[in-house]
Amino acid sequence: MGNDSPSRKENVDDHYPVHTAHQVSNDSWFQVGILLSMGVNSAYALGYSGTIMVPLGWIGRTAYLLVWALQYANLFLINIGYIIMAGSALKAFYLLFRDDHQLKLPHFIAIAGFACVLFAIATPHLSALRVWLGVSSLCLLLYLCIAFVLSLEDGMKAPPRDYSIPGSEVNRIFATIGAVGNLVFAFNTGMIPEIQATVRPPVIENMLKALFFQFTVGVVPLHAVTYIGYWAYGSSASSYLLNNVHGPVWLKGVAHMSAFIQSIITLHIFASPTYEFLDTTYGIKGSALAPRNIAFRLVVRGGYLVLTTFLSALLPFLGDFMSLTGAISTFPLTFVLPNHMYLVARKNKLSSLQKSWHWLNCVFFGCISSAAFVAALKLIVVKTQTFHFFADI
Repeated sequence: MGNDSPSRKENVDDHYPVHTAHQVSNDSWFQVGILLSMGVNSAYALGYSGTIMVPLGWIGRTAYLLVWALQYANLFLINIGYIIMAGSALKAFYLLFRDDHQLKLPHFIAIAGFACVLFAIATPHLSALRVWLGVSSLCLLLYLCIAFVLSLEDGMKAPPRDYSIPGSEVNRIFATIGAVGNLVFAFNTGMIPEIQATVRPPVIENMLKALFFQFTVGVVPLHAVTYIGYWAYGSSASSYLLNNVHGPVWLKGVAHMSAFIQSIITLHIFASPTYEFLDTTYGIKGSALAPRNIAFRLVVRGGYLVLTTFLSALLPFLGDFMSLTGAISTFPLTFVLPNHMYLVARKNKLSSLQKSWHWLNCVFFGCISSAAFVAALKLIVVKTQTFHFFADI
């Protein structure tokens, strides 16, 4: 199959061919595993000490359309968070050398959005990320290692920390529920259908290898930097951990720029299903370098990212968007939907006890999802009352 013709995705039984403008069945399980690990250890990992540990402490067609909407809502909210993260990293880099505050967070978010547009135009599909996977992997190792080492050094020198959950009793309840949404959000990379579509046959076997890689080797850095950050700074841990660390300016500068670059690359992973849907819907064919295709990416992908960037700058509350993403889409897609699908598919083969168990999961996680949604909205509303739109936080 040539690169200039639309690819074709087929289900296991090969009965329902689906045409796509992007490449499928092209990548090895190891490349997909790196892609998944890159997503789970993205610059978001620098926020988990402050957004998860601080609030928690040490402790049929209608369905198709619903899933479709939840999946794309999930990806859209994640993309908003990545642009906020990239802007925060760029602002932190700027403040290392200048403290005049002439440039605010919304300015850096706009710069990050522009960089995302350029990357989206230059990278037509996920399989074209090959060399960028190496760049992204290097970047995530840099900022995670720097954050880990500097946090460890700070923690060893610091006086006893406060690990109590901050805020009033009501705010602690909302923050804790929101943190549960963040916790689920942290591990949602494997849900991306575009990644599953790119793996070579046998698809199930290779995808399982990639997922095993992600949830063994791939999550070690994430856990390390999350727990060491909370240990070192306690309840004062920031939603961007590198804002807490002390150390050489050049070393922190490398970490900030690594987080910025990695956020740009990883955003493209989470935006790829949207790009694939748009490219396929509008019949984009032929060479990625054809003037028509470049113009399409400029207008359509650029428009999508302009909207994403605008919302990121309007409400730059990273931790709360992570909570909202977990509540709106990650909880339902990860816990509620699979249990319900299993009930529908095997309803005549399940015992009463098995049915009760799966219905219990549906109801329980549905309630948790609803509570996390309310908590995330409450936190966003509180911050919009504390900060103005386009706040510099």
